Amino acid sequence: MSRTRTAPATARGERRAERRARADYTGGVYGSMLAASVVIGAGSLGSFPRAELVLLLLLTGVAFWVAHVHAQLFGARLAQQAPDRRVVLHVCRDEWPIVKAAVPPAAAVAVSPLLGLDVRGALWLALSVAVAGQVGWSVAAARRAGASGRLVAATASVNLLLGLLIISFKIVLKH
Repeated sequence: MSRTRTAPATARGERRAERRARADYTGGVYGSMLAASVVIGAGSLGSFPRAELVLLLLLTGVAFWVAHVHAQLFGARLAQQAPDRRVVLHVCRDEWPIVKAAVPPAAAVAVSPLLGLDVRGALWLALSVAVAGQVGWSVAAARRAGASGRLVAATASVNLLLGLLIISFKIVLKH
């Protein structure tokens, strides 16, 4: 009887391990860049109260997640097969890192008063967290893919440069 109980648990564990091995971090990199762009856009439009910026970051992440799920389901997949519940849930899960990437910058804005930061400082903190997330997601993707140390460093460097480019946009916008 214990063999029957452990077999499903083992199968579930194997499925989880397989999903982790096939994990795609593209959404996390993309979501981090999106969050950085939202911070820049919000800062250039004026002084946002922190709660509005937190909501803006999270809702933008959700909106782009929905857009990506829609594109996956009704773009490439619809031509191959009609999406069923399993496919819809799979696509929703695969695209979820877009939303997850918005959470750390939003949390940075939320805790910024505890750090004694004004709104401008909160914007810079959120932007820094988003860029760090972008680099982190890219490193995780490279490591998960079994990339060499040199390739992991290269992807981190490229994503850091992209993040610095985004930061330069903020500097050019003078805030």
